[in-house]
Amino acid sequence: MSHVPAQPIVEDERVTVVVATRNRRDELLSALAHHRARVIVVTNGATDGTADAVRGTYPSVEVVELANNEGARARTIGVQRANTPYVAFADDDSWWAPGSLARGAELLSAHPRVGLLHARMLVGPEERLDPLCAELARSPLPRPPGSPGPAILGFAACAAMVRTDAFLAAGGFDDVVRFPGEEERLSLDLAELGWQQAYTEELVVHHHPSPSRHGPDARRRAVTRSAILTAALRLPAGTVAQRVWRALTGDAATRGGALDALRELPRALGRRRPVSDDVLDQLAVLHEHEKSATASIG
Repeated sequence: MSHVPAQPIVEDERVTVVVATRNRRDELLSALAHHRARVIVVTNGATDGTADAVRGTYPSVEVVELANNEGARARTIGVQRANTPYVAFADDDSWWAPGSLARGAELLSAHPRVGLLHARMLVGPEERLDPLCAELARSPLPRPPGSPGPAILGFAACAAMVRTDAFLAAGGFDDVVRFPGEEERLSLDLAELGWQQAYTEELVVHHHPSPSRHGPDARRRAVTRSAILTAALRLPAGTVAQRVWRALTGDAATRGGALDALRELPRALGRRRPVSDDVLDQLAVLHEHEKSATASIG
């Protein structure tokens, strides 16, 4: 695969794109051709020559090499180096559509209480709407006056633009939950600090899932682990027990995820800081909405 270095296009000097990657050199090089911003790539213990390939092909891209796989915390390391008021995240198989970074910066500048914007995700060459976006668009949470979109409590990292100060104040992505499923804890902490989060359809992210992604069973196991550890960090004890029980009574993948989480549970409990009743009330609204939607389908 050949790549021709080009003069980088920067839509808005206020935005940095942070990409965390591990051993997906070719996908990353292809995706980087689409970025229109300053980019920081953080390699999670990559062993496939990613860092040298990026430096040789895109010399304007800042590369941070990590000796080990830090999971989603790699993004936090990238944000700490950004020195811009806003950061947009991308995966090594995704990129922001032309104009979306600049528009996102305008919206965050115009709405100082918004800490996170979630873009519309279009998947694959056929540009299918990601199902998560349809859910976010129907959010039952009260929409603050003047908000740039429906209020949300949850997001996909590769379609998120954050206010840097809000992201860091909420602790960024941590080294307990890791990846995938790392977004829930951060969303809870942003809400706890009073930051609004909004789904904004006019912003667009293209996501072409890598063929080297983990299979569905491995991903379900990892997501189950993250959900249990997030509950241990922030949610009531009853929710922790429910998530553990549901996983242990599920299939082999969820049982494996529960066992993985239980091994990390002491570390999570050491950092436990339950969210307030206000945030729990928002979660309850989302849960009731989900139950109603499920019942109507059934």
